[in-house]
This record gives sequence, structure tokens and C-alpha cells, in this order.
Amino acid sequence: MEAYLDNSATTRCYKEVAEIVAKTMTEDFGNPSAMHLKGVEAENYVKEAAKAIAKTLKVQDKEIYFTSGGTESDNWALIGTVLANHRQGKHMITTPFEHSAVSAPLAWLQEQGFEITVIPVDEEGNLDLKKLEEAIREDTILVSTMFVNNEMGAVVPVEEVGRIVHEKNPRTLYHVDAIQAYGKYKIYPKKMGIDLLAVSGHKIHGPKGVGFLYINEKAKVQPFILGGGQQKGMRSGTDNVPGIAGLGTAAKMIYQNLDENVEHMRELKLYFAKELATLEQVEINGPKPERGAPHILNVSFLGVRSEVLLHSLEDMGIYVSAGSACSSHKRAGSSSLGALRLTPERKESAIRFSFCETTTKEEIDYTLEALRKLLPMLRRYARK
Repeated sequence: MEAYLDNSATTRCYKEVAEIVAKTMTEDFGNPSAMHLKGVEAENYVKEAAKAIAKTLKVQDKEIYFTSGGTESDNWALIGTVLANHRQGKHMITTPFEHSAVSAPLAWLQEQGFEITVIPVDEEGNLDLKKLEEAIREDTILVSTMFVNNEMGAVVPVEEVGRIVHEKNPRTLYHVDAIQAYGKYKIYPKKMGIDLLAVSGHKIHGPKGVGFLYINEKAKVQPFILGGGQQKGMRSGTDNVPGIAGLGTAAKMIYQNLDENVEHMRELKLYFAKELATLEQVEINGPKPERGAPHILNVSFLGVRSEVLLHSLEDMGIYVSAGSACSSHKRAGSSSLGALRLTPERKESAIRFSFCETTTKEEIDYTLEALRKLLPMLRRYARK
């Protein structure tokens, strides 16, 4: 048997997504910038995808821009905003547990002379909203937070953050990395005060290498890639029609039975957490299981290094993650767990389990059975 519990790293494509990707690569393969019929056919796929995504967010089609994925979307949101608004100020605000797609460009911007304020979180990953409000200044041009933390499932109250940001300084833009939240929550940027929203296709059963950035039509954001003037001159380059068509299909499908699917994931997570609590030397990291995101559970198995347990589970056909999967196999210390001020032992023994709508109770039970067998053996070996 296999148990794939690494859905925050990537998900299996929906069958319908794979079919439309194949169709737009082998049949309707035109360049959407071309003026002939093949080009028009391809352009229609792009328009339909923008329409489907915009509907899930209750925004306008023209506010959806397609990218190569979440990393580009986040980079564009941050750097494009800075380029367009630097005369207003050079101050930005973020959290200590952002994905590297946010923290790395912010670090680069800091080297260029911008000031970054990092708002602390508590032991469950809750953002200190009072300190956030106090940190917003006249020269604050951007606040950037995750919606759902990718390693431990902490949830940022983005609507409350959006309200605080715009009440304190109406000129400040609010960027949300929603890569782990889109398809798990109903997200309405206009209502929530979100000006920029980044999403990745392969986290929602869509293709890899494609994503989108929502940009409020009133927000000032500079183009990030220059060239042929595609996407209203905001993001040049030939449109990735197969990826975009697949992304649009995935977005439409993942919101069809959202409540039912989220409840399924949450039930599995709570069951898994309850059973893990019966094991010795096991600690849940981040929010209490009932308070965190429905699909992510971060667990420390004290006395066993995460890499050792990960590969031992892999040998039994169980696939999990030791932190984020987006760092090219680099195993640096987790910024997310570091933000919680956990002990080194808990950080070094942490494993992330992440679920999706097709995860089964059988997979969970198989994983629990494997852990009961492996942990005593691995701990004995570690003590030698």
C-alpha cells in the first residue's frame, strides 16, 4: 500500500486537468497572440481560465494575471509594488514565518535600502495584531502575510489584517500569499481588503509551472517581465496555454464541493492527531489541530531526526515532508518552526503531514501502523 501525505508539496492533477492540458498541447495548440483561428482558439482558453478564477474570488477577469507559479507571483507582488510606490516610502511589514518566495525578495529589497519590520507570532503561530497596527506608518507601502503557513498550518486572519492595514494607512497595499489557502477557504479579496493575492496551480490539482496573481485594479504595480506586451503589458511572454487552461479547470473544480472536501480533510486531520497523541514523545507543532488549517499537521517525533523518519516511511510507501518542499533539497533550519521558538530537538524531529480531498482513512491508518513499528526501533538505533 502507498500513502501520499505530502499534498502541500504538490497534488495529483485532476483527470480533467490532464485532459485539457493534453488537448491544448496536441489539438488547440495555437499561439494566443496570433491573429488566425488557431490563435483565437488558444486565446479563448486563456479568457475562460481568467473568468473561472475571477468567479471563485468575486473579482474582475481583468484583475487576474497568469504567471509561472507561486514564486513568480509573490516576487512580482513585492518587487512590482516597490517599483511603483517607492516615492511614497521604503517601509514594508511581514511575518517571521513566510515562505522563501516572500522572505527572499524582501531580504533582497532590504539590501537595496528598504526597511522591513517583522511582526512576531506566538507559540501557535498567531500574529500579534496590536504590534502590526503599531508598526504601520505613513511611509509603509506594503504589508505581506501568508494566509496559511505551509509548514504548520497556522492561519492568519487576513480579513482583520486587511481592515487594520487600510484603516491605519489607506495608501498601504496588502499582499497575501494564498498558495496553501486557495481551494481550502472562500477568499474574496474585495471584502477582505486584499490588494494582491498569489496562487500556485500544482497545490490545487492543477499543473506545475503555472499560477496567477490577483492585482486590484486600483493598486499601483509595475510590470515584472518586459517584452511582447502580453497580459495588457503587465507580464510579457507567450501565454502558457496548456498550463493556464489546466489551472482554470482546477480552480473551477476545487471550489465545486469545497465545504464537503474541507470537512473531510479536517476530520482526517483530527483523527490522525488524536491517534498520534497515544504515542510516546510526540508533540504537535503550531496551532492546536482544531484551530489550524484543515489539511496540514506538523508533528515532532522526539528522539528521531526528521530525515531518518522520512526515509524510513518512504521505504514503506509513505510520503511525507520534513519542512517545505520548495528549497531544492536544501535542509536549512525551518523559519516557520524557528518563529515559534521551539527547542532544537523539536525542530530537528519535525515532520509535516498534508492531506487533500482524496486522502483516505486507510492511508492514515497505514501511516499510524508504520509509526508504531518504526519509532521504537529508530529511537533505539539513535541511542547507540
